[in-house]
Amino acid sequence: MRENEDQNIIKTSPGDNVGIVSSNDFNIPFGQKVALCGIKEDERIIRYGETIGRAKISFVEGDWVKASDISMPESPDLQSIPLPDARPQDAATLEGYTFQGYRNKDGSVGTRNILGVAASVQCVAPVVDYAVKKIRHELLPRFPNVDDVTALTHTYGCGVAIDAPGAKIPIRTIRNIISNPNFGGEVMVVGLGCEKLPPDQILSSAPAYSGGEKGAGYYASLSLQDKSFRGFEEMVRGILVLAEAQLEILNKRERVSCPASDLVVGIQCGGSDAFSGITANPVAGFAADLIVNAGGSVLFSEVTEVRDAIHLLVPRTIGPEVGQALLDEMRWFDEYLLQGGADRSANTSPGNKEGGLSNIVEKALGSVVKSGTSPIVDVLGPGERIRKKGLTFAATPASDFVCGTLQLAAGMNMHVFTTGRGTPYGLSQVPVIKVGSNSELAGRWFDLIDLDAGQVALGDKSIEEMGWELFRMILDIAGGKKVACDRFGLYNDLVLFNPGPLT
Repeated sequence: MRENEDQNIIKTSPGDNVGIVSSNDFNIPFGQKVALCGIKEDERIIRYGETIGRAKISFVEGDWVKASDISMPESPDLQSIPLPDARPQDAATLEGYTFQGYRNKDGSVGTRNILGVAASVQCVAPVVDYAVKKIRHELLPRFPNVDDVTALTHTYGCGVAIDAPGAKIPIRTIRNIISNPNFGGEVMVVGLGCEKLPPDQILSSAPAYSGGEKGAGYYASLSLQDKSFRGFEEMVRGILVLAEAQLEILNKRERVSCPASDLVVGIQCGGSDAFSGITANPVAGFAADLIVNAGGSVLFSEVTEVRDAIHLLVPRTIGPEVGQALLDEMRWFDEYLLQGGADRSANTSPGNKEGGLSNIVEKALGSVVKSGTSPIVDVLGPGERIRKKGLTFAATPASDFVCGTLQLAAGMNMHVFTTGRGTPYGLSQVPVIKVGSNSELAGRWFDLIDLDAGQVALGDKSIEEMGWELFRMILDIAGGKKVACDRFGLYNDLVLFNPGPLT
């Protein structure tokens, strides 16, 4: 992969006129861009074989090409991107790979056996958190087949325009989260009693709702304002009574051999750097192709981090309807940003730039490679549940926490998270495999990164070798092996995407 071993410069594509510095011994900082030839003012800056901007000044070979010296191009025109002709979905070809999972009544498979305790409104979140701690310490030891209990709390449910068009996104997100395969149908919802989104409104439309039939997976609910509760301890006792009944059911479940086609893997990146697009993300993309070829499902997301590479994705959709749905999600988010007085340039963080990413165009070109090369079979709106096997684009903001929450609602049972700068991000509801883009990070954060994809940049391993390694790691962790953030209990809060108005 290296353009010049002596200078430790990585060239991504043959037509690039900038490379990435991969050594701290070079006179340009690690991860930053260097001119591979003379570049005149206003000439294109090319990386990944694509234009990431134009030079504001002239460069000679060996110059540091700083982010401040590159002007950002316009986004691809959504109107000018042709829709693909319909074509059949590629057939699954990879057979014989399995993991030990929990098969649910609806046919979905969990990688964990977790009791979820959901809040219908943010007001009750502290009570839910308190009760979950008591359940974990007082009840859970009696139920060894249950992996954990988790609080599904959020900042929605009241003080909102509940019937506004934008409200459908957070509401369906909550409904679909409680139906995630890792909860096995045993979720309780704790409400307050006066909120705009009461428990029965959440449960009545939940996809896996079984009408409260015990033994077949059921949802239970209570409201803290119920007049039968006298004082805080009785409220908590009421939650524990419901929890115990559900733990009894969950404890009867056992792991069984499941084909890799039962995987639903959400792939996301955060704290990206210049190496993300040449190591961690293509490794994740290779593993994504293996999962799809095995008949499984993969979700990729983050609208602002695909928007500037959308011209590369539309041709991969399986037909004009899916292609148009992808363009529609881009257009909706363009308008959403415009209403907020922002544009896609707000995405790139100071850390991204310090890590060598000049702008959102360069970031997007490196981000989309984690989707692999498989055809895109479907497009989900924010908070919608997965409908098809194969590669699906689940439209979400790029915020780590919001994206993870929406992929959880979409039904992922495994999560792959790539990072170059480093982040302790994790979720308690689903295993999160952390893939580091460079070996410096993986060595420094040796106990927080699960896989060092920086070995690709060093030339020690190929993308294919590391992609297989990640695929096998996914199967192992889906079968119960813990990830780094599990060992330390590093879990982020769920964060709903709410484009609707507050009242």
